[in-house]
Amino acid sequence: MPQRVIVVGAGLSGLSAAHTIYLSGGNVLLLDKNNFMGGNSTKATSGINGALTSTQVDHKIADSVKQFYDDTLKSARDKARPDLIKILTYKSAAAVEWLQDVFNLDLTLVSRLGGHSHPRTHRGHDAKFPGMAITYALMQRFEELAEKEPERVQLVKKAKVTKINKDGNSVSGVTYLFNGEETTVNGPVVLATGGYAADFTETSLLKKHRPDTYGLSTTNGAHATGDGHKMLMAIGANGIDMDKVQVHPTGLVDPKDPTAKTKFLAAEALRGEGGLLLNSKGQRFSDELGHRDYVSGKMWEEKEKGLWPIRLILNSKASNILDFHTRHYSGRGLMKKMTGKELAKEIGCGEQALQATFKDYNAIADGKMKDPFGKKFFHNLPFNINDTFHVALMEPVLHFTMGGIEINDQAQCLNSDGKPFDGLFVCGELAGGVHGANRLGGSSLLGCVVYGRVAGESASKYLFQQLLRSGGGSAAQRLGQISLHIDPSQPGKVAVEWGSGASGTSSSESKSSQQSQQSAGPVIKGSDGDLAGPSEVTAPSSIKDFKIPDKEFTLEEVAKHNKKDDLWIAVKGIVLNVTNWVDEHPGGPQALFSHMGRDATEEFEMLHDDEVIPKYAPEIVIGRVKGQSVTLEY
Repeated sequence: MPQRVIVVGAGLSGLSAAHTIYLSGGNVLLLDKNNFMGGNSTKATSGINGALTSTQVDHKIADSVKQFYDDTLKSARDKARPDLIKILTYKSAAAVEWLQDVFNLDLTLVSRLGGHSHPRTHRGHDAKFPGMAITYALMQRFEELAEKEPERVQLVKKAKVTKINKDGNSVSGVTYLFNGEETTVNGPVVLATGGYAADFTETSLLKKHRPDTYGLSTTNGAHATGDGHKMLMAIGANGIDMDKVQVHPTGLVDPKDPTAKTKFLAAEALRGEGGLLLNSKGQRFSDELGHRDYVSGKMWEEKEKGLWPIRLILNSKASNILDFHTRHYSGRGLMKKMTGKELAKEIGCGEQALQATFKDYNAIADGKMKDPFGKKFFHNLPFNINDTFHVALMEPVLHFTMGGIEINDQAQCLNSDGKPFDGLFVCGELAGGVHGANRLGGSSLLGCVVYGRVAGESASKYLFQQLLRSGGGSAAQRLGQISLHIDPSQPGKVAVEWGSGASGTSSSESKSSQQSQQSAGPVIKGSDGDLAGPSEVTAPSSIKDFKIPDKEFTLEEVAKHNKKDDLWIAVKGIVLNVTNWVDEHPGGPQALFSHMGRDATEEFEMLHDDEVIPKYAPEIVIGRVKGQSVTLEY
């Protein structure tokens, strides 16, 4: 009888499910096809929604769960599933508090995104994007548990699940490939394999359901190919709303590589803090805080009129509030700082036309004019041509898939008869119907945590029920199945066996345990070797065996290695050769290409803790920067 839950996919939803199973007393095996956990969750830039959180109370924000429910229902339109939306919104505060209390996360800043009637999108003061900060905390904690309690918690990376195994309506486990070898493991299954917004494969779900989007760029990692959808539909699960693909309006266009298939996302917080979208005449053309599909639609209309490119602009007030974002985008060459007069010249519209746009917008915000686009919320005014601005080129990009596998409000996967499979649960972007026709900003991370926790709770309940049933229905019968063996040669040790000599660990469980040790990465204990309690996250582990080579390189030497097939980067006084590592990078190759031959210390610090290099990629460190002190802490 399997004694653990199998979770497939180590993004935020899979991690939330895995931690919930562990905290519920269950054992868990976490599988991910990549070399790194995190998935697309680490890229989320705006934050996580929650209604009636302690942060909102502290800020005296008069939100309500009912209002959040209504906002989400409105955004979901004709595809709304009230039962799923109720779970998403009514459990939102609990999800945010769980992250704060269990993982010591700072989520004390809150802002209003498009489609929300109140500020309810939470982020922290941490110098990282919220998706990275939140997901990394759960990743780090899970790795610590896998190191400290391998009998309860196992992690196998580079494990590509190829099949969901079932007998009739009951799912028995999964089959996966690891190092070219096929392994089958048994147990209840939680699938959290993400969406299909980068599915440009031969069996592309995009091409099948939304061929009009197939030519667009994407913000997703190359791993978002709908693997879970395809496996589940192959066993009789239902794909619903598969044509509901979210095209985000603000993908950052790299002037050096404008047709790149992967683009970085300009966080919705930029428009939330008062950023404006201007066409090639320097004119507004939308309510910048409208739903994503509305704003994207307005941008396409401007293209049809010949009024591209579209620019997003932030005045100095908004730029100061969004300092982290502007530095991050500027460091990648995706955003520029300029005066209002320089902006008018770059657009080509003339100073008078640009100032007229600003004058009308200020009057609208003051209530002196009616906005032709119906905008209701205004921040960081006034706009003036004598100000300084941060400016970036924008175009709509594939971002999120609302379509997915049909579930109920307990995260159970439904079969073709509309009834739950036994032992199969689905969460995260893989789950369809949660967001309806259009997802609100800030609800992707929320959906991951809420439904990850629901799936973890449901899977744990199912596992425990199965274990109890396996005992024959009475405590006496269950006790009768247990054999205790005392070995005189090993005082103090007792061996426990279930049934007729069958041990509690199957060969497949033992095999995945060995794979876990091979693939989980060099997680080294800290100086005291102790973990915090299950409701806390410990400080980062120190990596004792890591050594930086003594060889020195000047920054001029680093600068010569500035091609995709010869790529060096300097970070915090050390030199990295990432030429053969770009496909391993969790943020994708494009994130490294923008720093070829450069010192990327500031950009690195925005996204990562120092420990990620010695912990995950020690082999790419080839030496030190001549004339610099090494500031990497490890």
